[in-house]
Amino acid sequence: MKAIVVADQAAGTAGMKLVERPEPQAAINDVVVNVHASGFVPTELAWPSTWTDRLDRDRTPSIPGHELAGVVTALGYGTTGLSVGQRVFGLADWYRDGTLAEYVAMEARNLAPLPGDVDFTVAASLPISGLTAWQGLFQHGRLRAGQSVLAHGAAGAVGSMVTQLAREAGAHVIGTGRAADRQKALDFGAQEFVDLENDALEDVSGVDLVFDLIGGDIGKRSAGLVRAGGTLVSIVGPAEARPADGRAVDFVVESDRAQLSEIVQRVRDGRLRTNIGNIAPLDDAIAAFNPTKRISGKTIIRVRP
Repeated sequence: MKAIVVADQAAGTAGMKLVERPEPQAAINDVVVNVHASGFVPTELAWPSTWTDRLDRDRTPSIPGHELAGVVTALGYGTTGLSVGQRVFGLADWYRDGTLAEYVAMEARNLAPLPGDVDFTVAASLPISGLTAWQGLFQHGRLRAGQSVLAHGAAGAVGSMVTQLAREAGAHVIGTGRAADRQKALDFGAQEFVDLENDALEDVSGVDLVFDLIGGDIGKRSAGLVRAGGTLVSIVGPAEARPADGRAVDFVVESDRAQLSEIVQRVRDGRLRTNIGNIAPLDDAIAAFNPTKRISGKTIIRVRP
């Protein structure tokens, strides 16, 4: 099968190659999926899990990419809940070969059924962005109707999901980003917008939940915007500053079949829109991983034409 591999951490994207690899086999509780579309996170080459296994042993050359949509082609011993020929989508394990390949072997529990009326390209854009937003808002942020949410990067792949899901839950959403992102953030449902380059972030105060996708100085300043009893949720590592009278939570997204099903149902009935900025074939995945210009939205690799 064709696959993108990385073998040299120091080389970064310059060390990525499109190669022929043997098709993976299904271990116990695994399925093999014929990948139709795949997603990735641009920072994957900086993750330890891209280069080592859970015992810190080198696992290169490894295949990056962890989001996928495709069709099940084989079941491992003891696998239940899915069948050969079934359309699926989901989030592959960080410490195993990923989805920038024609086939991937992964645990069945990390996949959810994909309804026939949802395109593979759309489905591949959902797992990381959708699950990150869902878990940050509802599991870690404990969001309730009537509360306020400050969504950093509201025009981006994750931020636009945060904005839409928070609005649907009955929250008042303030989006942030660059000046050029204002209209896109508003189109995704933000009711207010803060231009981080020209507006005063501190003019916002007393929000129930800050969803931080940026970190650094913005993350530190955001802690002061959280009201007493509120929450700062971060996906960029532990918060450098904590709300004076609130909680600070950082987390790594996890696959969850029930949540994936909730997310894809919202796409089907029009409550949730994807935010795809670029679609490229597998042969062009290396260039897509290292774009020459800023891409607003999610990049998806179409593995099968």
